[in-house]
Amino acid sequence: MEKLKYKARAKINLALDVCRRLENGYHEVRMVMQTVDLYDELEFQRREDPDIILSVNSRDYLGDLENNLIFRAAKLMKQRYNIQQGVEIRLKKNIPVAAGMAGGSTDAAATMLAMNEMYDLGLTREQLMEQAVSLGADIPFCIMGGTALAEGIGEKLSQLPAPPGASLLIVKPPIMVPTKWVYERLQLDRLARHPDIDGMIGALQQHDLKGIALRMENVMESVTESEYPVITDIKKMMKGNGAMNALMSGSGPSIFGVYLEEAAARAAAVYIDQTLRTRGINAQVNVTGFYNMDS
Repeated sequence: MEKLKYKARAKINLALDVCRRLENGYHEVRMVMQTVDLYDELEFQRREDPDIILSVNSRDYLGDLENNLIFRAAKLMKQRYNIQQGVEIRLKKNIPVAAGMAGGSTDAAATMLAMNEMYDLGLTREQLMEQAVSLGADIPFCIMGGTALAEGIGEKLSQLPAPPGASLLIVKPPIMVPTKWVYERLQLDRLARHPDIDGMIGALQQHDLKGIALRMENVMESVTESEYPVITDIKKMMKGNGAMNALMSGSGPSIFGVYLEEAAARAAAVYIDQTLRTRGINAQVNVTGFYNMDS
């Protein structure tokens, strides 16, 4: 295969709990992850020379190439499977950057999937997921996709039933929230409550959208919301404009609201965008939905 195109879909956390800090500095988590139909577009072109060439439509995205997850994923595949030829990768970035939506991880996942197909390696998704852990804890889920319970540091995955169809409004304010910064400030012994992960799993199994929305909770909000009140404001605006519930994804700062009707999500998007702009805040606003791998 000389040329391939892939859609690298973002994720949200329907529920996110941090159980404890591990001796190696990582944290043990228990969370429900969900793929959404907001995606980056990647085009892969086989090269005769051994080079990895990466270009992107966003000037601010690439940074240090050696630390870019797409580049690292391609390099890993080339080295591990003795691929002599190179690859040119063109990225159209649609997922907000540093948003708590696994944008870099899903691009790396797409790169591993594409190179497996392009060079006829014959690897299963499970084998690719095992290789991906060394690059980042979210990448195995991005390879798997759909709906899953994630445990350990996020790499232990159990597939769950997909949620019922709904519209999602996703708003990313123009702030940067490093995941490490949030974890360092997370005070587990002071948390008043933890998300009902088992109840969320039950609601998914019962195909109960209301039950899913009621159990949306993220312990990371205890850190990020206190530092950035705009996150709280956006959640309130979503719920005040028809959302069944609203939650920050990952360590933030993206917030998503769940709506029964797309028209309501789009009306809320206009209202929130205009309201934030009057305050001098230019947020990235997207209306999308859950993505079921079987759809």
